[in-house]
Amino acid sequence: MTCAEIREHLLEYQRKQLAESLRVEVDQHLASCADCRHWAEGERATTDLLERRLPRYSAPLELKRRLEARWAPSAVPRWRWARAIVPLAAAATLVAGGTFFWQRHADRVDANRLVAEAANDHLRVLYSEHPLDIPSGGIHQVKPWFQGRLDFVPVVAFDGDADFMLQGGAVGYFIDRKAAVLVYKRRLHTISLMIVRADGLPWPTHDLQRMGRLKARVERSRGFSVVLWRDGELGYALASDLNAAELLDLGAKIAGP
Repeated sequence: MTCAEIREHLLEYQRKQLAESLRVEVDQHLASCADCRHWAEGERATTDLLERRLPRYSAPLELKRRLEARWAPSAVPRWRWARAIVPLAAAATLVAGGTFFWQRHADRVDANRLVAEAANDHLRVLYSEHPLDIPSGGIHQVKPWFQGRLDFVPVVAFDGDADFMLQGGAVGYFIDRKAAVLVYKRRLHTISLMIVRADGLPWPTHDLQRMGRLKARVERSRGFSVVLWRDGELGYALASDLNAAELLDLGAKIAGP
């Protein structure tokens, strides 16, 4: 079964309403798919909010609508109005909390996709026989080389220094589009920088860390640190076996003042 098919069965799965053969298939899929496990956790949390914590009303829907149309602060004593509003406010708060949880959950799933792509691209740089199309003679030599090879102009405010030496550049792919790939060195550590058009990709908006004038998402994947950020129309991904603090330092230099 695909991830989409599995997710359609999660509510029945949690309520133990699936046939045994289907339940086993969902069990096996969740054991091997981290994204669907995150999705299942979100489904479980939302069920908890909606079914166990919100107040339950036994009145028919039509009666609720008639009461809602007639109830108004001017027609009901203040103390009764307050008693009616409090449960509704509590319900709204719980629903808002559930919405916020789903937003955070969706943000993490989307970020994981970009993180995994950055780690894979970094591995391609590490194990390629010829990772550079243009060896570095400085950023002012590397940047013009991309003209005509990309449908955007990569913006990099940092041309390398003694701590982070620019090695050169190449054209690569990130998810579904061409990317400018710049390679830096810090001591014996290789650092890959991918620059792409940002539109259409789910750049993370939660759990960001300060990085100079910008904020970035820091994650780990396959033993590498990955830093993601968006700056205007462009998106950036740094990947290396360096620690996150060193990559954030480089990211701040790349973003510029």
